[in-house]
Amino acid sequence: MKKITKHLSIAALSLPLLLTSFNGSKVSASANLPTNVNPAEQPAWGYFVDTYKNNNTANMTVNSNPTIGVLSEFNKLWAPGPTWDTGTKLNSAVLDANIQKVLDITSSRTSNQEEAAYFDERRGQSYSVIDGLGSLTDVYRENAGATTTISSVPTDAETVKYNDGGTDAGLTDSNLGNIVNLVKTLRGNFSSTTPAKNYYSYMRPFRWASPDIVVPSIRSSIDPDPSKNGGFPSGHTNAAYLASLAMAYAVPERYQEMLTRASELGNNRIVAGMHSTLDVIGGRVMATALAASILSDPANEGLKKAAYDEAQTKLLTQTGTAVDRFADYDKNKKDFTQRLTYGFDQINSTAKPMVVPKGAEVLLETRLPYLDSTQRRWVLATTGLPSGYPVLDDPEGWGRLNLFAAADGYGAFAQDVTVAMDASKGGYNAFDRWRNDISGTGKLNKEGTGTLVLQGQNTYTGGTVIDQGTLEGDSETAFGSGDVVNNGGTLEENVSGKLVIGGNYTQSSEGTLKLTLDHPNNVVDIEGKASINGTLLLDFSDNIVLDKEITLISYNKNQHRGKFTSVETVGLPSQYKVKVIYKSDEILLKVIKK
Repeated sequence: MKKITKHLSIAALSLPLLLTSFNGSKVSASANLPTNVNPAEQPAWGYFVDTYKNNNTANMTVNSNPTIGVLSEFNKLWAPGPTWDTGTKLNSAVLDANIQKVLDITSSRTSNQEEAAYFDERRGQSYSVIDGLGSLTDVYRENAGATTTISSVPTDAETVKYNDGGTDAGLTDSNLGNIVNLVKTLRGNFSSTTPAKNYYSYMRPFRWASPDIVVPSIRSSIDPDPSKNGGFPSGHTNAAYLASLAMAYAVPERYQEMLTRASELGNNRIVAGMHSTLDVIGGRVMATALAASILSDPANEGLKKAAYDEAQTKLLTQTGTAVDRFADYDKNKKDFTQRLTYGFDQINSTAKPMVVPKGAEVLLETRLPYLDSTQRRWVLATTGLPSGYPVLDDPEGWGRLNLFAAADGYGAFAQDVTVAMDASKGGYNAFDRWRNDISGTGKLNKEGTGTLVLQGQNTYTGGTVIDQGTLEGDSETAFGSGDVVNNGGTLEENVSGKLVIGGNYTQSSEGTLKLTLDHPNNVVDIEGKASINGTLLLDFSDNIVLDKEITLISYNKNQHRGKFTSVETVGLPSQYKVKVIYKSDEILLKVIKK
């Protein structure tokens, strides 16, 4: 087999541009929405959630082992040979770019990155990802009994291989033993990458190039027997995602942060020179399918509930002081999204509708608890990756899931959506925010006592109805382009500037319109008719006191009917009062000193 030397460039390989920057807008698959979210036709190896226990070394074919099956798109790029060094490239452009990406990353890594790569190499993966819990990291470690024996990079690490003698995720008889047990169960007997590694027999990047690309402190970890040291898929990445998804299920308040930490550990395998980009992608896909399968298994129903309850009552009730490395949402999203595809171009059809694997909805069970299983499947369908990327077009859809985006709610309303949140249950049942840009033709119906915040630049056209609770708009087009009807809840504006209602606005006597006055140019712009009743609530909590009339609400001329039956204020200094003035095309506010 032809190897790539360390100093080859993509241009020298005469490759097409495969490593383009990943445009966030390419993530949404809403242009190719399915007509339903039923599972695709059962593949030859069976639905993964039904056959995951067939992942063992007794099953070493695509049709007999679901982990080999779910990764079998790799067979379009690579034909395994009878030995570790006799495989054949079927798509040299993609596979050469795969190794070139490693060379680019390893040639520019910093000493801090090398240290992080060492820790993620030698520590237990379940221990490593705990810091995805942010400020609660040390609280978890103490209460779970989670330890490591590797606290620094030994001076002789280049020649001596150190193994972690710690407890990894912790102890099952600890104060957080159910969470520990859930992690261990997801990483249990059926979660090994060994069968897939042995089947695909794809070399690690340092065997395509040179051992010199490996972080010096990690070179002692290189297995001298290449036949037992396959690259695809990455075992560390698989383990990191399994542990992170277990913790994310128990602690959904850190869902995206845990996912980002898993993706970081996978990326550190590339930084280390130990795995390629496709190895890491394969590890993520495999772990996603395994996590959903194990969480869907009725045998684990009691355990996952116990782990969730334990996190809510024993972990989240405490105050931690650890540094949160994943506090920056925008950075998390950027990093995680880029690592979904590592910039590869779409090499297959880009027009396939998104399919959602059987059982995948369980991965959102605690993150979106107020949605039913079918609704969670629609969330996955409307936030998935487009088709066409290398390795990701498995027939069930595991490769195209974007769980980070799914945690931000729907990407589109393909049909009417009813959200019923019960604030008495606490957590995300009481308050949640959807950050995606929501398209589609469906309508949003807000029911229940909880609060839902819409933060995206939304374009859905079916309209919005609020029957109960609070629906907050945090962007100019939060409520899409349709009519908005407030039958009895609170419609809250929280935009520094204009909030647009693209159609008519109707508010009943039971409804409340809450306006946050943190800017002199706050205005609700109703592009259709305004039918007003009920309560107007003005929030002055940001201490803004206006010295002139301002427009609160605008609408088409002579298209206004009714008045607010009451006007209430919050945060207005006691020496002031307000006057609401109704005009033919707007409603004004005047603040008056008593």
